[in-house]
Amino acid sequence: MSLLKVVVTSDTHFPGRGKQLPVPLLQECQSADLIIHAGDWVSIDVYRRLAECAEVIGVHGNMDDERIRDQFREKELVRIKGFDIGVVHGHGENKTTEKRALEAFEGNDPDIIIFGHSHIPMIRYFNKVMLMNPGSPADKRRLPYFSYGILHIEEKGFRAEIVTFGK
Repeated sequence: MSLLKVVVTSDTHFPGRGKQLPVPLLQECQSADLIIHAGDWVSIDVYRRLAECAEVIGVHGNMDDERIRDQFREKELVRIKGFDIGVVHGHGENKTTEKRALEAFEGNDPDIIIFGHSHIPMIRYFNKVMLMNPGSPADKRRLPYFSYGILHIEEKGFRAEIVTFGK
């Protein structure tokens, strides 16, 4: 059984929040088997840079232009090593970002839902579904740290972590 390393990111807002993608994120991506981006890329250059490191799966967010919307859908449901993973940005009106992410996959029964939008990193379970928001590696807002996530997946299970960096 091989362990799969998936780097999870969202809300890179590049180049608006910085001149380049953060070094800690790029270093982590070098050893990734897969990269998942939960939207608000802002520039297609983010996809190009991440794709130099590993295969990239992603969705578009509310800050993404037509070029990104043409390449990425609003949501994705992928199967990795037997686990169904839903990916959505989570923007919209009414309700919390987390509730919108859950509603996006009603009837699909994913094992994991990855979302962004709020820039608030979190991992928690809701009715046996792991919810993961990696936060943002480029726009921490009022939080003390920038962040991204890592999923370690193998046939028998998975685990997730949030990696924080900078101030």
